[in-house]
Amino acid sequence: MNQYQILSTIKLGIKSLMLHKLRSILTMLGIIFGVCSVIAMLAIGEGAAFEAQEGIKSLGSNNIIIRSVKPPEDNNNQNTSGRSFAVRYGLTFADSSRILDTIPGVKRVLPERIIRENARFGRTIVPVQVVGTYPFYPEIARAEVVAGRFLTVPDDRFKQNVCVVTTGLANQLFPYQDPLKHAIKVGENYYRVVGVIRERNTAEQRPQSGKMEGEPIDNNVYIPLSTATSRFGETIVRRTSGSFEAETVELHRITVQMEDDEAVLTANNQIRRMLSARHEKIDYEVIVPLELLLQAKKTQAIFNAVLGSIAAISLIVGGIGIMNIMLATVTERTREIGVRRALGAKKKDITVQFLVETVVLAIGGGLIGVLVGITIPFFVTYFADMKTIVTVWSVLVAFGISAIVGILFGIYPANAAADLDPIDALRHE
Repeated sequence: MNQYQILSTIKLGIKSLMLHKLRSILTMLGIIFGVCSVIAMLAIGEGAAFEAQEGIKSLGSNNIIIRSVKPPEDNNNQNTSGRSFAVRYGLTFADSSRILDTIPGVKRVLPERIIRENARFGRTIVPVQVVGTYPFYPEIARAEVVAGRFLTVPDDRFKQNVCVVTTGLANQLFPYQDPLKHAIKVGENYYRVVGVIRERNTAEQRPQSGKMEGEPIDNNVYIPLSTATSRFGETIVRRTSGSFEAETVELHRITVQMEDDEAVLTANNQIRRMLSARHEKIDYEVIVPLELLLQAKKTQAIFNAVLGSIAAISLIVGGIGIMNIMLATVTERTREIGVRRALGAKKKDITVQFLVETVVLAIGGGLIGVLVGITIPFFVTYFADMKTIVTVWSVLVAFGISAIVGILFGIYPANAAADLDPIDALRHE
């Protein structure tokens, strides 16, 4: 079949479809919905996976985060006794020093104390997390100082009453004023605000002890670690009706920054063994963002496969619809097929004609489905405030499957038309 014959066959197929416009459009709907659902569902899945992975990456892929965790047995002891007593658990300064001195590949170790308190300025009172930390915190946490400065070595050395607040807290305490010109009261002491910081907070940055549900995670106050230890001490007391709860924790979190990602997994096992040998009970947890990131990527692949499979079912249903309509078309055009065969058309010509019509329906529906599928994620992002990512491979896969479905489900009707007996076809009424 030469180029002219191919073009003539395509034109004839399109002309036959245009004779029944509504039926052709309805036939394409299955392919349209299948293609657009594949693209839209994968775009939503990619967006959700991207946000999850970015949250993990914000912790630092070359970091290992260790948090103090109150053992369940300590909770049980406090609940069963009539009065509460001080419970000692968690990480210590000795743990921090030993990790830095003994674990190979460690670049820096960032110990932190986290205390729940209220910050006051004027008549405004906001529940906050007071974070006692070191001056290099922004480098490890990937935070950005947007005004003033962060804490310095002299601040920590001389236990200065200075603080850095997050942008969210600054907006609440100082909606119409410059934070750098004022001091806030936290607990029983005043702290001069020397900087405002913007950071990418995640759930892993919440304190283990105490519940912070309903409180914005961006309400953080950063003070020198030595100041936090001196002003708040190691024992934290929470009073309730008829009793009190006291906890003694030296450090609430230790972030270990490794030289590179390759050293993370090795150091992870070494740190776990070291802590296990030094702690009589499991009063800590180790979070490895690199492991979480790898797991998130595996989960994303499974999630995409499931979404793609569900959406691909729509394409198969659309293909069945095309085959059903084409079989009906063969019955309607039986006499036409007989006339063409009587005039010298071969089986191959009849097969190609009906196969072309099927492919035109599938490709036409695929193209429309691609346009709709690309548009839907923009509306989802705009109205639902969800991040969506339309990838090139999802468009190619969806369109490719629609074309394949058209060919596969068009072969049987095309062969059925070609196998009709010319004489019986001419006699068909």
